[in-house]
Amino acid sequence: MVKSPTPRPSSRKTKPAAPAAADHNRVKPEAPVDYVATKEELLEFYRQMVLIRRFEEKAGQLYGLGLIGGFCHLYIGQEAVAVGIQSALEVGKDSVITGYRDHGHMLAYGIDPNVIMAELTGREAGISRGKGGSMHMFSVEHKFYGGHGIVGAQVSLGTGLGFAHKYNGDGGVCVAYFGDGAANQGQVYESFNMAELWKLPMIFVIENNQYAMGTSVNRSSAEDQLYRRGESFRIPGLQVDGMDVLAVRGATETALKWVQEGNGPILLEMKTYRYRGHSMSDPAKYRSREEVQAMRDKSDPIEGVKKYLAEMGVTEEEMKATDQEIRKIVGAAADFAESSPEPDAAKLYTDVLVEQY
Repeated sequence: MVKSPTPRPSSRKTKPAAPAAADHNRVKPEAPVDYVATKEELLEFYRQMVLIRRFEEKAGQLYGLGLIGGFCHLYIGQEAVAVGIQSALEVGKDSVITGYRDHGHMLAYGIDPNVIMAELTGREAGISRGKGGSMHMFSVEHKFYGGHGIVGAQVSLGTGLGFAHKYNGDGGVCVAYFGDGAANQGQVYESFNMAELWKLPMIFVIENNQYAMGTSVNRSSAEDQLYRRGESFRIPGLQVDGMDVLAVRGATETALKWVQEGNGPILLEMKTYRYRGHSMSDPAKYRSREEVQAMRDKSDPIEGVKKYLAEMGVTEEEMKATDQEIRKIVGAAADFAESSPEPDAAKLYTDVLVEQY
């Protein structure tokens, strides 16, 4: 057996270690605090969250009856994210873009439930004239730019909207929502790079509902603390309890302040949870019923708001009255959609492309 030679000590002098690089994120946003809502504001948060919940439940029923075709992704369980963020934005000034789970965002932005339900059922009265369906809602009036079926595509488009805000000097901010699954898409990081280079007024929101299409985030992401995903681009991130509307609103206030002061983009990871499958065709067998029920029992966003309201002296009867009012609104939206005509076949190619000069 030949022994390896004993290494000789080097005659060269060892260079001193290079000084540690300065923390490139040393200028950071303030730590967010929960928003302090008035009784009236909290009642409105509750109303909006119940509207989303009941609307999505009705959409699920209509899908089961065959009145909604194609894909349909419900927002049940994630209501605090859309309501908390949208309530801090200025409608008509700030722009919003999201993926295919978009009904809740539109409702939180104050868009008429009738035209949303009509779109879900493919009717002429729908907000996209019945041609977009569940995944492709759109409202120029509200600066709501979709509703996109391609995973992660909205992040690149949203970065373009952020560029437009800066180029036009209109003071607006773009909020681009995407999920934990989309957080692994390459175009997301190209967008991060450009947004930070140009200091664009962007709030990137990861709605981490834990399962992407059907694989848990810790099995599909090497770094499952998704708020850190922007660090290599010098984009600071905050992790937020996405099941608490006051925590979401507080973090959004912090993010808006950061962006509006000219610091460039920021990333918010909303830790949330969806109660239903990825879409209506997903039986969600990758998780147990006990897990879902535990989330409902311990972290339901609507039950959380009810507790806050009870502390402010709002009675159970008042909250039930709100729920009954919302059920009537949703029922009327379903009736409106079912009674509205489908688009005429002659209009198949209209409203497909808009040319601006």
